[in-house]
Amino acid sequence: MVEDEDIKTTVSPFAIREGEIKTFDGKDGYVSINQIIHKINLGHINEVHFAILDIVNEFEFVTSRQIFQLLQLRGVEIKSQDKLNIKLEQLVKTKILTRYYFTSEEGKGIYRIYCMEKMGKYLLNSKEVECKWQPTDNIKPVPLIKKRLAGNQVLLAYMRKAKAYSQVIVKPQITAKMAGKTFKCHGKVTLEKAGKSIDLIFECVRREDDWQTKFIDRMRLYADFYNNFVKFDSGFNTMPQLILVCEDKNHMAECYVELVKSKVEFKKLKLYFTTDLDQNSTSLKKSLYEFVKDETTGKVKTNNIELNILG
Repeated sequence: MVEDEDIKTTVSPFAIREGEIKTFDGKDGYVSINQIIHKINLGHINEVHFAILDIVNEFEFVTSRQIFQLLQLRGVEIKSQDKLNIKLEQLVKTKILTRYYFTSEEGKGIYRIYCMEKMGKYLLNSKEVECKWQPTDNIKPVPLIKKRLAGNQVLLAYMRKAKAYSQVIVKPQITAKMAGKTFKCHGKVTLEKAGKSIDLIFECVRREDDWQTKFIDRMRLYADFYNNFVKFDSGFNTMPQLILVCEDKNHMAECYVELVKSKVEFKKLKLYFTTDLDQNSTSLKKSLYEFVKDETTGKVKTNNIELNILG
């Protein structure tokens, strides 16, 4: 498998492309639970398949590359990406998982997206594993899926590359008290060093249709949470650091401009930004940015933040 730092693309695979649609690449037809039980009894579906199922259940939409990296992190023996793809094909054929790819004017997407299928939920429930999947989850629009994929990639980068990494939680719930609304960020990463810990939470932004309005509506909920934060709100011992994950550096600036135009302020927090491709670096030390005003010129500039805890 090609290492992250050897990936040469200049455009994120999780960026929105014009006219993009999601195309079904799973299997039609009927598979009975008895057929699947028979395969389990014969050992054709084993603990590695169940480990894959656990990952898809937790991360919702995942690429085969992301699944491979997560299996490695969890100590599951899988020799190669090709070996994993064989197991994924088995899970798709038995309708335990299903599969999609993206198609746009630029052509067919280079990667497949895996998500839960009905039989997968049955198998997880049989092991008393909570699975909240519903059939309607698989008809989510392209931007929501790409946000999830981009969020997964960031969480994976921190799990693999941040030496102070301690824990990850996918889609933790946050409460905007004044608005009386709860929502979920894309993930929380806890870093620990020298007896101290910090929580990072990530919000992925895509250039979908009317993205500016959706972005500002979302950021107003975050501002509500942060501006009224007290200890233990939404389960946080201290205020977490919010990081916006954008498609590219131009998109970071576009997001900042929208925040200024809409007068969304974070009174207690310095907002950090990053991009999809920044996660491919060998180290995450220089993967974060902030926007600051130059006191001499009065112009706003991008400042690259270097955090040793991310080394």
